[in-house]
Amino acid sequence: MEASASLEIARHTLLSCGLILAVGTVAALLAQKIRIPDVAVFLVVGIAIGPQALRLIDIQAGSALNQIILLFGASYILFDGGASLRFHVLKQVWITIVVIATVGVLITAGITGLAAHYILGIPTLVALLLGATLASTDPATLVPIFRQIHIRDRVAQTVMSESAFNDAMAAIVTFGVLAVATGTGEFSLTNAAFDLLRQSVIGIVAGVALGYAAAFLIAHERWAFLAEYAPVVTLVAVIGAYFAASGLQASGFMAVFVFGIVLGNKEEFGFQMEAGGAQKLDEFVLTTAFIMRLFIFILLGAQVDFALMGQYWLGGIAVVAVLMLVARPATVFLCALPDRRARWSFAEMLFMCWTRETGVIPAALAGLLLGIKAPGAQMIASVTFIAILMTILIQAPTTQWLGRRLGLLEMKAGS
Repeated sequence: MEASASLEIARHTLLSCGLILAVGTVAALLAQKIRIPDVAVFLVVGIAIGPQALRLIDIQAGSALNQIILLFGASYILFDGGASLRFHVLKQVWITIVVIATVGVLITAGITGLAAHYILGIPTLVALLLGATLASTDPATLVPIFRQIHIRDRVAQTVMSESAFNDAMAAIVTFGVLAVATGTGEFSLTNAAFDLLRQSVIGIVAGVALGYAAAFLIAHERWAFLAEYAPVVTLVAVIGAYFAASGLQASGFMAVFVFGIVLGNKEEFGFQMEAGGAQKLDEFVLTTAFIMRLFIFILLGAQVDFALMGQYWLGGIAVVAVLMLVARPATVFLCALPDRRARWSFAEMLFMCWTRETGVIPAALAGLLLGIKAPGAQMIASVTFIAILMTILIQAPTTQWLGRRLGLLEMKAGS
């Protein structure tokens, strides 16, 4: 009887995954035809086939399958994003990346929290908890967008790097505010700074070590005995980097992103793959990353709780409008303008103000707060889902248009 039930669950899961792949492929083709990032179409498709509409799929947010897809999918997308970055560009903009991923998170959380306090009439600490939850941008959304829309390198690489590095800061601030709100501790700026530094160092070291090891095994002139298995090496190393960092209480996402940067810049370390092997690896990474974002955003759409959103929809929309139109621009200009080394133009900063999609990371934080019954958790989850829908459905489809208007689009070979 138990075996029969297990088989039925397996059949249902396999059917759901097959349906997601089939519908997602058609959605990706549609997105290509209408020239908008596919993550926005995936989100809408997920809502349409989920339990709120057609009820074709119903994979719970807390299920093991969903958590595996989120963890591995976001990690692999981050690895893909890191592999597309180049050291010579990062050298120009690293100050902006560090400041916007740390101080910028505090600015965004503060302004958004203040707005939530007055708009929703909620206690200050609960409002700040909401602000901290929404403060990080989402690499699983932004990396695919810049893979599809060719924005000036330094702008795209700054936004992608910020999104990879700010999740650790957002988590630290969120749980710091939570400790104060629940009376279980006090927020200490010194402790938070030390924790962020510790997480960053561990994440970077883990990413560099595994990136160098992977490059050595697949691209060393004499010792690349796993060159033929390069795609498998990347899979193992992504999982290894994530768990090496998270096992040491650091950011696994930061580790896989740095791993991607090191492997993507392996030539700087004297490693060179054969042309055929490099092409095979690139094709594998692109395909795997596409499948992962397809699953992530269709499932994210399917799990949108409209009943929960409906409780705070009007105030939530107002708070998210402040996040998009006030908090983000203030963050970008305060953090990027002082960086004389980067010499950001007004057009570049304006573009960065518009690219701050909310997605997997804030959704995960909101889910954790719901799970532990944090103060205001229902409201925070509601506004977070509103933010996900608004930013992905408004900002993602207009990214190319804005890039063109600001003169930041670049033509790539074959495009």
